[in-house]
Order: sequence, then structure tokens, then C-alpha cells
Amino acid sequence: MNEIYWIRHASTAGNRSRRYVGRTDEPALEEALRALSARRAPAADMVAISPLCRCRQTAETLYPQAALHVVEDFRECDFGDFEGKNFSELSANPAYQAWVDSNGTLPFPHGESPQAFRARCTAAFLCLCERLAEGQRAALIVHGGTIMAVLEALARPQKNFYDWHVENGQGLASVWDGTALTVRGEIWR
Repeated sequence: MNEIYWIRHASTAGNRSRRYVGRTDEPALEEALRALSARRAPAADMVAISPLCRCRQTAETLYPQAALHVVEDFRECDFGDFEGKNFSELSANPAYQAWVDSNGTLPFPHGESPQAFRARCTAAFLCLCERLAEGQRAALIVHGGTIMAVLEALARPQKNFYDWHVENGQGLASVWDGTALTVRGEIWR
């Protein structure tokens, strides 16, 4: 068994204004990183990150001495035409209304489909687990969508994608038994 810590990157300007921030390589806010620096991160034998700078910055803050393993497929969803916009900016957009009406199942126009995104993240997690030796602990500093995708697919008991939402700078502790994840609770309370 392996302990897996799911940590969502520190807040960005786009997160604060509730924008769809996926492929945009937006940095974490300095104030959010300062707040994280006061926390004690769980011990980890491996620290894996998304390739985007907000994840790297968060990892360097929480694990300043760790070698960082970049996992390309842990990057956030490509929101296509919705990238960088928020609900109020998209509310009159017929493509956005169609996406909302589909309960988020339609592909993002000129972006990624939710199904492809979830499959990509889950496959990347399973590949990473093959690199862990029995008993090793891994901290994954990734995006909210990445966490929700993998936990929806592999956590037991099973929950809806959005039920696994984690706020910026927060995290969940879990155990991987080789077939499923058991979520133990929040890392920081």
C-alpha cells in the first residue's frame, strides 16, 4: 500500500475571479504561496507535479528540498473557447449554455472532452503508481480537476466528480492498495 497526498495548487488570479484556468500557465499568487509556507507538508518519498508553473511553485513552497517529477498528463483540462473566462462573461454564449445544459458532458469547444481529460489523468496516476515501491508515500501537487478525475475513477466508495472538489492550497490524504484509493480526510484542517 502507498500513501498518496492530493494537494491542489495555491490560488491564482484566475481562480480568485472564478475563471476557467486550464492550459493557461498562470502563476500562483504570492500571498497564497506565503500562506502555504506556514503549513507542514506531509512527508513524501516522491513529489509529482503538473507541468504548469502554479503547481511547480506550490511544490517548491511545500517541498523545497524535493526533486520534482513532472507528469505531463496531470495538467488541467483544456477549456478551449471558455479558457480565461468566467460564468458572467460566458452566460450569453450559446455554446456555454449547451455545455451547462449537458451537465458538463459535452467537449469544450476547441478544447478537451471531459471524458478524455478524466481518462488522461487516471492513466497518468496509474502509471505513476507503477513507479512507487511498496510503502512509499507520494505527494501530488496538481489541479482541482485532476484530483476530481482520478478520485471519481478510483476512490471507494465511489462519488461524483464534483463531490471530490478541493479548494486551492488544500489537500486530501489517501491510501492506494493497487486497485482503489481510500480517502482518509483532509491534510490540513
